[in-house]
Amino acid sequence: MMRRLLAFGVVLCSLAASPTSAEAPYPSRPVTWIVPFSAGSVYDNTARIIGKVLGDKLGQPVIVENKPGASGIIGTQLVQQAKPDGYTMLYSGVSPLAIYPWLYKKLPYTPLTSFVPVNGVFDTTPILVVNAAKPYETVNAFVDYLRKNPGKVNYGATLGGLVHLTGEMLQVATGTSMQVVPYTDFAKLYADLISGTIDGMFDFTATIRPYVEAGKVIPLAVASVQRLDAFPNVPTFKESGIDVTMTAWAIVVMPAGTPSGIVQRMSTAFAETMRDPAVAKYLEQNNFGNLGDLGPEKLRELIVSETAKYKVLVERSGVSVE
Repeated sequence: MMRRLLAFGVVLCSLAASPTSAEAPYPSRPVTWIVPFSAGSVYDNTARIIGKVLGDKLGQPVIVENKPGASGIIGTQLVQQAKPDGYTMLYSGVSPLAIYPWLYKKLPYTPLTSFVPVNGVFDTTPILVVNAAKPYETVNAFVDYLRKNPGKVNYGATLGGLVHLTGEMLQVATGTSMQVVPYTDFAKLYADLISGTIDGMFDFTATIRPYVEAGKVIPLAVASVQRLDAFPNVPTFKESGIDVTMTAWAIVVMPAGTPSGIVQRMSTAFAETMRDPAVAKYLEQNNFGNLGDLGPEKLRELIVSETAKYKVLVERSGVSVE
């Protein structure tokens, strides 16, 4: 009898020590990747390409969900409020984390305390494109037109975002004025640009190239230090005598409180994904810099330094959204 009781006790201890579902290796179910911008945006396009490879690395599907609204604030706040268990992550650009703190007095999250950095994805530079039927084919002709027609040219942008700020910086650099037309739907923005409802916009290689190749829009200048391989005949603003340089970046963060082991697991998977030949080739073809080697600590440093930089740029531009 005593032996049977001891054996039963051993079985109970063994059961108590066995892994529960909560202790299963991470991830044990699909991961949701929130894109706080609409379908057709550069973040949406890249998330769907990268997410497939990332899912293969993790052994679980990565489900991309678009949660646009309030210039990306709605989707960002959804991730802030999510359970910090590693199954919800945010695909953020520079605007929600480094620009909005200087534009919104009551931002519903604090970038460095509401989130934990996970891994870098890419950086890139905005390009000024205009409707092909407009009366300017060079950036200097565009600026001359702005000077002769103050306030009569408009451009589309996500209000308060980096491309909006780029337009504001162009006005500061040239002493001109344009009207910004706010958009949250990128498909609508491009439809209006092609129809001539709006005159121009700033966007990135991956999204504008099909329209450039179809002759529907004309690229006038890039906000990078050097010309882009995808558009070798398009000058930089700098070489055109215009003091405008801007860099957009995209990173992944999770809700604050996410266990460090989970953050590191996801960071490692992202780093592997960004080295994948198919992903690396896509980034190179579309003038994206690969930030896959930026882990949590380096990302925190990036957010801190970029937040300080954009405080100066926002003050210099005088842009306001409230």
